[in-house]
Amino acid sequence: MSEYEFRAEILRFGKMLHDRGLIAATDGNISVRLNQNSVLVTPTCICKGMMDTEDLLVVDMQGGRVSGFRDVTSEIGMHLTIYRMRPDINAIVHAHPPTATGFAACGLALDQALISEVLLALGPVPLAHYATPGTSELSEALEPYIPNHDAVLMANHGVVTYGSDLMTAYMHMETVEHFAKIALVVKQLGCERPLKDEQVNKLHEMRQRIQSYKSEMRTRA
Repeated sequence: MSEYEFRAEILRFGKMLHDRGLIAATDGNISVRLNQNSVLVTPTCICKGMMDTEDLLVVDMQGGRVSGFRDVTSEIGMHLTIYRMRPDINAIVHAHPPTATGFAACGLALDQALISEVLLALGPVPLAHYATPGTSELSEALEPYIPNHDAVLMANHGVVTYGSDLMTAYMHMETVEHFAKIALVVKQLGCERPLKDEQVNKLHEMRQRIQSYKSEMRTRA
């Protein structure tokens, strides 16, 4: 995809995040890896559902602005940390989905094996300890989880998801919030029945096969 197409895609998913209540006001940020040296990212202090293509910025891998007239998001360090640690990742979404963020504010991970489809699509979603947004401490809090997870709750903050492309990163965010709503209902009903270890292991093996297949298709493309 060209940079112009990436800009249009970020606008599309920014609007979807806003319209579906996964962010409010000027919350959240989105980025796409353009190449080994630069990232296209949303700016600070703008509604992600009301952006124009020229509002987006290109930054280098140190977070310095390469092009664009707006200010770089204070969360850029989190994005760059994920890109450095995961060469397979090309897009990142940070949002504040209400139910999932409620779990994060209660200090609860979304890591119970309750729904087979969630385990296949995403796996368990861990909880990183609280760190002030926009600081290096936030990246440090996420680092233990980045290598083996594609979504992380951030205590008293929100959720970050990432994937090989922006569609995947966005879908992960939808999956996290959908699972959080199911987990909340399970807790309200008070009779949770997690999958057994052998059932989880089978799903894990299936997920690995699916990921290997997707990786092979991307390589061929």
